Amino acid sequence: MEPTPEQSPHHAYPDHWEADVVLRDGGTARIRPITTDDAERLVSFYEQVSDESKYYRFFAPYPRLSARDVHRFTHHDYVDRVGLAVTIGGEFIATVRFDRINEQGRPASAPADEAEVAFLVQDAHQGRGVASALLEHIAAVARERGIRRFAAEVLPANNKMIKVFRDAGFTQQRSFEDGSVHLTLDLEPTAESLAVQRAREQRAEARSVQRLLAPGSVAVIGVGRAPGGVGRTVLRNLLGSGFTGRTYAVNTSFAAGTGTVDGVPAHRSVGEIGERVDLAVVAVPADRVPEVVADCGENGVQGLVVLSAGYAERGTEGRERQRELVRQARSYGMRIIGPNAFGIINTSGTVRLNASLAPESPKAGRIGLFTQSGAIGIAVLSGLHRRGAGLSAFISAGNRADVSGNDFLQYWYEDQDTDVALLYLESLGNPRKFTRLARRTAAVKPVVVVKGARHSGSNPPGHAVPVSRIPDATVSALMRQAGVIRVDTVTEMVDVGLLLAGQPLPDGPRVAILGNSESLGLLTYDACMAEGLRPRPPRDLTTVASPQDFRDALAEALADRTCDAVIVTAIPWVGENGEAETGDGEVLAAALREAAADGPAKPVAVVHVEMGGLAQALAAAASTAAPRGTRRPAGPAAAPSPPAPASRAEAGAPAPTATDTRAGGSSAGRIPAYPAAERAVRALAEAVRYAQWRRQAAAPGRVPEFLDDTIDEHGTAALIETLLGPSPDPRGRPLTHDEARELLARYGVTVRPALPAPDREAAVAAAEKIGYPVALKTTAPHLRHRADLGGVRLDLAGEDALRRAYDELTDLLGTPAELRPVVQAMAPRGVDTVVRASIDAAAGAVLSFGLAGAPSELLGDTAHRLVPATDRDAAELIRSIKAAPVLFGWRGAAPADTAALEELLLRVSRLVDDHPEVVSVALEPVVVATHGLTVLGASVRLAPPPARSDLGPRRLPSY
Repeated sequence: MEPTPEQSPHHAYPDHWEADVVLRDGGTARIRPITTDDAERLVSFYEQVSDESKYYRFFAPYPRLSARDVHRFTHHDYVDRVGLAVTIGGEFIATVRFDRINEQGRPASAPADEAEVAFLVQDAHQGRGVASALLEHIAAVARERGIRRFAAEVLPANNKMIKVFRDAGFTQQRSFEDGSVHLTLDLEPTAESLAVQRAREQRAEARSVQRLLAPGSVAVIGVGRAPGGVGRTVLRNLLGSGFTGRTYAVNTSFAAGTGTVDGVPAHRSVGEIGERVDLAVVAVPADRVPEVVADCGENGVQGLVVLSAGYAERGTEGRERQRELVRQARSYGMRIIGPNAFGIINTSGTVRLNASLAPESPKAGRIGLFTQSGAIGIAVLSGLHRRGAGLSAFISAGNRADVSGNDFLQYWYEDQDTDVALLYLESLGNPRKFTRLARRTAAVKPVVVVKGARHSGSNPPGHAVPVSRIPDATVSALMRQAGVIRVDTVTEMVDVGLLLAGQPLPDGPRVAILGNSESLGLLTYDACMAEGLRPRPPRDLTTVASPQDFRDALAEALADRTCDAVIVTAIPWVGENGEAETGDGEVLAAALREAAADGPAKPVAVVHVEMGGLAQALAAAASTAAPRGTRRPAGPAAAPSPPAPASRAEAGAPAPTATDTRAGGSSAGRIPAYPAAERAVRALAEAVRYAQWRRQAAAPGRVPEFLDDTIDEHGTAALIETLLGPSPDPRGRPLTHDEARELLARYGVTVRPALPAPDREAAVAAAEKIGYPVALKTTAPHLRHRADLGGVRLDLAGEDALRRAYDELTDLLGTPAELRPVVQAMAPRGVDTVVRASIDAAAGAVLSFGLAGAPSELLGDTAHRLVPATDRDAAELIRSIKAAPVLFGWRGAAPADTAALEELLLRVSRLVDDHPEVVSVALEPVVVATHGLTVLGASVRLAPPPARSDLGPRRLPSY
């Protein structure tokens, strides 16, 4: 007997449907199931809806809800009848409801898979993307409950609602019946619906960041009555930066009638201000923050920068205080930077915001900087300032309980004032989303990342996010696959950022070296070789070279078509009296800048030793516009640019495009200078690798169509369901050898059978069945894939050899019960490799490849790519390991069949991508011969699919 809805296990309140979302205008709201306790909220909400909106909802005048209506709209079984509400400040601003129906349109239960859906949005909140967000969430709920289609009746005049359905990206049908538009939506996600969802997510999250960085008014809460203290410091910095908006000082301890503090209006609460406040900087003790948040939320503040400490960095109690802070702020539609933040800076001339503890605002520039550490932020700001670089924006997010680096990637992706994004990260709250956003952003502008806490195995205090189990080397490989420039130190991040912000991207790895020191030129040459660049022999201008000689040599190098970049080395001139003359740095800088401006657009970097004024003069610039003639990183919506001009001087700043291949610049004519050759070369090498990635990203790889003809996706799904059983163990289960062979065969992966040999006679029988020659090997866990321990005997040509090998194994290593020996047919000789795929809860599905044995296990020579892998990913995976030459005819050997290996990698990738229940696959060894390959061993583990934080409806993370 089927349970009634009241008896259904789904009848319990589904708290996993609760979600915080960012709306189109950047504000936040909460989506949750409607409960029986919401009657008064529903009535109040309905009273604030216009008569026109009510008419569109009910197709007739419907001024008020009856008691029966209220009961029906607040009582749900969460299976066949579901209602969701959008709330701000605890009050409803929108609702949606579905009722399962049968083919005749009457109420029904499962297995009926269609439902009627209807929305109602308060007029004051229409146009904020509320209905679109609700549709994503109610569709996900419906799919979870076995509903595959939505039916909706909409009046023709209700254009807004028709547009919500039309723009969702779902497959749909539309007809006109009885004076209304009848819509049917297929709820199966499509490539278009996912693209629509992510585009809306990007716009909303970017807008939420923009509201924080460009407020029209700021209130600093916690401003002390006496000079000093955090609040007073922020207020002073805010005023010192020349903030273009209104500023207020707030402190509950201000005496009545306190007029101003530091020349700005002083109030005891935000509510007393009487004018709109866009941003509040909170600098009060942690125990007073809740009342401040309530004051801000109730008076329409859009965002908070919480400098207060005492949260997750202080342990369990602080972590709960931090969660409550986020819940409270989001309930009012506010986003938070912090807590324990250092602050934010926006150097735009229309804003000039320094809401931070940094005493001096950086110069305006085209570098965006995000850090999770105030100390690191101070260090980077100082380093950039010393080297004359400017910033577009600076954010030090502290514990980043809400706004994170992902949000700023969304913002910088389309920010026309930012050409390079620098991020110091200590944890990744949503690595899959970070990788996705970084790949998209890196396609139009460089993303440079320093990852702290790489080897601690845990997150820093205050960062309550999932901990990845994959090694740091794997994380680095996956970042590079996404186009992220990952460096090891903050100094390297600044070095690379300066080059990318001020110079065009190189067209290749060919480097010209010139200068007045032969020794420094040779050091630069060696550094280029170590980084995989192709340097030309250094050109020594001798120590008597004048600035004009440098100019002429640089112009000649830039004009050379066999050169992609130039490194200039310079040491002080030695005068007749033997003393170094360091005062001509400004003259040399002018000569180099003139040559670079007049020549073709190629990157130039300078290595100098004690050249007074050179670095500062090279960094000097007349404006914060992009350098003339440089191909700037693209904004996503820009129109294609004209062909690149022959020289920088002839060019204006072209419109940025996604297919452009050069980085942008923070100012005209700025050339980065480095005090060591290794630093300059490392920065240039990163630019070369990034430029190559950009060129490849312009024509992304694909999954070959031939896979579709040899893959049984539906049969595999049914087999997995059978293998897991009706009540699968959450920890999963390993498959037997035969089960793994059957599963892999459905994806075109053939595993050579291995027959058990519990005794000598069984081994002989197995060999006769397979046919000689055979291999005898142990499968005990401690001996598996350990030929070096003697657990494998190969090329056994007959029964006598097999019996001797069996006796040797058991005499040497243990009993048959301990060894678990098997007999297997010999494979053609080739290169032993290993192919693996696994799912990490934080990073997602990862495909790995290496040579079997010592190269991968001892030396860690393994390459990784994110799943799903394309044909290009598979090819790069094979070629990116250090031992790759073994596969391509090393020392005169016949090349291995890498095409077959690439196909195998694609099949394994497709398997784990299609079926998230396949949490790990290991094929070892895979013997790659000159023609074809043989999979000799396979292990597969199944488990209930882990939750995917990057799929499904948009939602903010909750830690």
